[in-house]
Formats: sequence, C-alpha cells, structure tokens
Amino acid sequence: MFDLIVKGGTLPDGLVADIGIRGDKIAAVEGLAGAEAGQVIDATGDLVCPPFVDPHFHMDATLSYGQPRVNASGTLLEGIALWGELKAIATIDEMKARALEYCDWAVSMGLLAIRSHVDTCDPDLKGVQALLDVRETVKEYIDLQLVAFPQDGLYRDPNALEQTLRALDMGVDVVGGIPHFERTMDEGSWSITNLCKIAADRGLPVDMHCDETDDPMSRHIETLAYETQRLGLNGRVAASHLTSMHSMDNYYVSKLLPLIAEAGINAIPNPLINIVLQGRHDTFPKRRGLTRVKEMQAHGITVGWGQDCVLDPWYSLGTADMLDVAFMGLHVAQMTHPDEMRRCFDMVTNANARIMGLQGYGLEPGCTASLVVLDAGNAIEALRLRPDRLAVVSRGKVVARQTRNDSRLSLPGRPETVRRRHRAG
Repeated sequence: MFDLIVKGGTLPDGLVADIGIRGDKIAAVEGLAGAEAGQVIDATGDLVCPPFVDPHFHMDATLSYGQPRVNASGTLLEGIALWGELKAIATIDEMKARALEYCDWAVSMGLLAIRSHVDTCDPDLKGVQALLDVRETVKEYIDLQLVAFPQDGLYRDPNALEQTLRALDMGVDVVGGIPHFERTMDEGSWSITNLCKIAADRGLPVDMHCDETDDPMSRHIETLAYETQRLGLNGRVAASHLTSMHSMDNYYVSKLLPLIAEAGINAIPNPLINIVLQGRHDTFPKRRGLTRVKEMQAHGITVGWGQDCVLDPWYSLGTADMLDVAFMGLHVAQMTHPDEMRRCFDMVTNANARIMGLQGYGLEPGCTASLVVLDAGNAIEALRLRPDRLAVVSRGKVVARQTRNDSRLSLPGRPETVRRRHRAG
C-alpha cells in the first residue's frame, strides 16, 4: 500500500516505471501493477524527473522591475546602482511579499530548490530578515539556501564585512562575494582570501560572484582556486558567472581550467542574464558573455545553469522556468548534439543538486519524494517545448496540478485539428 503512485512515467534515462511513495520518501521504482495507493497520477507517456534546481538567484530583488525606474543602459553596473536606489526604499514586508510570490511561481514550474544571494550591504539587513522569514515559510515545499552577498564590495563598502558576519550569525547558509567589483584587483583578491577564511572557520560553503565582466584581465577565479586548495574547501566552492573567461586568451585558459578542476570548484553560468548584460560596450563583433561551458565539463568540472534574475533591475523578463534557462544555454554554448542537450537538462536537475549539496535528491528508492510530471516524452523534448507541468510533488504531497493543454488549432482547408504544442510521435 502506497500513499501515492505515479504510474507509467518515462524517467530522464529512458526507463519507464511506476514510482511508489510512502510518506515523504520514494519507496519503489518499478512495475507496480495491482498495487494500491491513496492517490494515483497517470504519467503514461509523460516525462517524470526530479525537481528543477536553481543554484543562483537574487530573491531580495525579484519582481521589482521598474522600481524606482528602469535600467536604461541595460548594463550590470547600472543595475547595481539601481538596486542601491531600490533597497534604500524597500521594506521587509514588501521584499517578503515579492519573494513569496516568486516561490509560488517556482512551485508551479517544478522548481523546488533555490540558492538565493541576499545583499548584506544594507545597514538594516532588511533583505536578510525578509528572506530568513521566507525560508521558514516555504521550508515544507522548497529548499531555500541563502548566500551572504556583500553586493557593494567587501572593502568598497566600509560596513560590508561586519554586516556579512552579522548575516551569517543570523543563520544565512553560504558565504558570498564580488571580487571584480572591489576598487582594485588587489582588494578583489584580498576579499576572496578573507571570505574563504570566514567560510573555512565556520564550516560553510562559498558561492562567489566571480569575474562577471568582459575584461579578460579579471582573473579572480585563479585566486579562488588557490584559496580553495589552501584552506581545504575542495567541493564546497562555487564560482558564479565567470564571464571574463569568454574573452581570455586560450593559452591562459588552458592553464586555468585544470586549476579549477583540481580545486573541485563548481561553476554556475547564468545564460539568460550573461548574454543580456555582457558585451554592452561592444559594437561588432559583439561578445555574448557566456563562459566556456563545454570546455569546463571536458575537464570534469561540475557546471550548472542558473536563473539569476526575474523582473528586477538587471533583467526585464523571466518566468521561474529552469527549462527556459537550459534552452537559452544550449543555444549560446552550442550544445545541440543529443548527448549535449541531455546534459543541459541534467544541468538544471542533478548537476545543480550536487552544487547545492542537496541530500536525498533523485528518483531512487529512499530519496525524498519530490518530482515533476511534464507534458513531454523525454528530456530533449522537454527542452524543445518547455511544456506544462502536469503535476509537481514535494516531499510526498502534490503541490501543483495542471490539466493537460489540449488546445487545438483548426487549419483552413484541413478537416483535422492539431495540438498547439507538437510532441514527437
């Protein structure tokens, strides 16, 4: 007897199986013909996957687009300046309301684990207070990790270090930084050394905004790799963005990639945002800003796609759909071979779960009973269609359902009708 059975779904590896759930755990992944359950979801012909995971987001700023104005230049630096204006007038309640609305969007898309950076350069730590409350509110259905992020620079802002430590004392999970935004290259390197030491002393992970710039001489990832090794943080460090690498000399990159791999650093490019913010000073040819994804993967580096922003000072679009992120990523990284496309799907599920250190993630017996049923036949079709989420299960409970979209088009001169979204076969 099971509490819930998801029948006949196709798993990302192509296996067709029933998934039996008891309580908040997966109890069986096999043929369960004749088994009884309190609830049954018919997933015959549909893709069933573990939840989508976003390892890089800014929930304190989300859904604030246009407040107090729009980013006219579309640049990263104007976005930071605009966020400075917004955080001065935003309230804790308003930040919480926006974040909770985004969490609702996320659940509807099957996005059940998010790592959000939260600004620690506000003297009142309003964002930290808001998101700690949000983390508690959504803990039954979303794994929300928070990163203490000194947005204005650990040394550039005279109070950032003290406030970052306060945020960690309040219960923020991860140590963040932004070395390329410090006043000098030296201060950027010092910030990495200091922040990694804080993480090592507290037993915490590190997730650093690193080299988010078109400048090929921004090489803070090299320092991050060194400090990771020196302090024994291997496997606990993520480098987000790494956009300068798309402009670096190939010889230098041939030295750099083995150092990143040796240190066990994870990489989080954010394709929707990187291609919008980077290259704004170029004429033609215009750089698109995405880091060297395939080259890093060839060196055994874990790379996961991040969403980064939705309707905020840096990005005017977004839906909380990690398949949109992977879809854009596979285009810009030119990952169009079937094996590469399947890897792109894995980058918004399993790879991101490893980056966040999620426990009990997956579709094996004993794993946490969280999964998504999609109106697609396989992972590549899911990337092509970005389909409806027919059901979302979190910890054994159905938290979202959607009726299959059977909307039809009547074509002139043809008696038959066709599905609006075209599934293969």
